[in-house]
Amino acid sequence: MKTPIIIDTDPGIDDVIAITAALFAEELDVKLITTVGGNVGIENTTNNAVNLVDFLGKDTPVAKGADQPLLNKLVSATKVHGESGVGGYHFETKEDSVLLSSKHAVEELRDAILHSNEPVTLVPIGPLTNIALLLKMYPEVKRNIKEIVLMGGAVKGGNRTPVAEFNMFVDPHAAKIVFDELINIVMCGLDVTLQTRISTDDVKEIEGYGKVGEMVSQMLSYYDSPSSTETEMSIHDLCTIIYLTRPELFGLKRATVNVVTEGEASGCTITHYNEEGHVQVVLDVDVEEFRREFIATFKKVHEILGN
Repeated sequence: MKTPIIIDTDPGIDDVIAITAALFAEELDVKLITTVGGNVGIENTTNNAVNLVDFLGKDTPVAKGADQPLLNKLVSATKVHGESGVGGYHFETKEDSVLLSSKHAVEELRDAILHSNEPVTLVPIGPLTNIALLLKMYPEVKRNIKEIVLMGGAVKGGNRTPVAEFNMFVDPHAAKIVFDELINIVMCGLDVTLQTRISTDDVKEIEGYGKVGEMVSQMLSYYDSPSSTETEMSIHDLCTIIYLTRPELFGLKRATVNVVTEGEASGCTITHYNEEGHVQVVLDVDVEEFRREFIATFKKVHEILGN
């Protein structure tokens, strides 16, 4: 039985990699992809999502969501992902793609969750604006959400400020709304994503796996993450998908997470470990097995597509 998931995303190079892995994972059924302003603006994140799904030959619907955080002005990450969000890579664009919904992402999220025969897992890998709006506007969806597996936050340190991870920093008010809800959350933050380092040799191997391998290697050649070195890089968002397909690779600890919304510490996720918490913080990973899974994923995609 496949796990029904919805990916909320701001593609973004590592988002593209995570979405591709999810769409070809035997364990997952991607019901919907919703977009949010984050790594780049909403028009680019939406175009990237639609173009990627078209490129992969899939028919997963895409819905455009919030273009700005709830209260703050949008802060993007074009230095890391390029002005378009996908580095120097260029998708062949299709005018008026049938994949793109005419409804707002929050409406599509509500419908997809309420109409699902099984509880849905939400996988937000960008700022949490859409998810916060959903929970406030349509609280009835909570009864059919299994859990939220998100990329964001950190127990220690940050990558946008000394104490804040990027997704939390961009919309801390939305993050606080989501973490304050009594929904099961799995937080794949910097504590684990910085461990999941992919080597340049891994990327060279992926390059030989057809058009998708070429796409990934081209994007990663541009990827200028603050955590990148000359020989290794962290593919942060992919952590959520591999957690869903290979949970045995990860170590978790239960906690309560409070999000700071104002001042110099805005976006900081203050973590209190306790057995009553509804957040599972991912802290450890089998790094070598993660790297093997990264390579195996794109080898499988190549074999399926045959090009």
